[in-house]
Amino acid sequence: MTSTDASAAPAAPVARPDGAFLFSHVAHFIALGAGSGLSRVAPGTVGTLWGWASFLLLDRWLHAPGWALVLLLSTGIGWWACTRTAEDARIADPGFIVWDEILAFWLILWLVMPAPFWVQALAFGLFRYFDAAKPGPVGWADQAFKGGGWRGGFGILFDDLVAALCTLLVMAVGVRLWGFWA
Repeated sequence: MTSTDASAAPAAPVARPDGAFLFSHVAHFIALGAGSGLSRVAPGTVGTLWGWASFLLLDRWLHAPGWALVLLLSTGIGWWACTRTAEDARIADPGFIVWDEILAFWLILWLVMPAPFWVQALAFGLFRYFDAAKPGPVGWADQAFKGGGWRGGFGILFDDLVAALCTLLVMAVGVRLWGFWA
């Protein structure tokens, strides 16, 4: 093997992205939640917090139809960005991709707002539980679309959307049974 053969070896996966990776493509910037996915500790939680903060900011200007359009466009753009970023990182579902958490938490907040802070915090805690522990349908969703390409990009989003639906279901049952914040 010559030295030129060694340079043709495939690059190693991106285990810890940095600012250069974040800004090397617009898809990376989106998928890493404007940098919130760079957190060395709990990037999914930091991404969800960024989603919460950005929702509260955007909600000043968006109403139901606007949010519906933002969520629809963000799903398509996020699917592309997560696919591209996972391919560039050479990891099927890297933890530093947090667009899935942002999108899912936006969906939750869109459906529960207006709500007091404690209800938003409850939604945050429930979502983080379902996303991290992956019980039942979330675990199934996490495994159903593993792989590369568009299938993998969809899978990155899908399990978080299922976690969002589980969160909303638990909150709806809470309202029905206990009359929370209704």
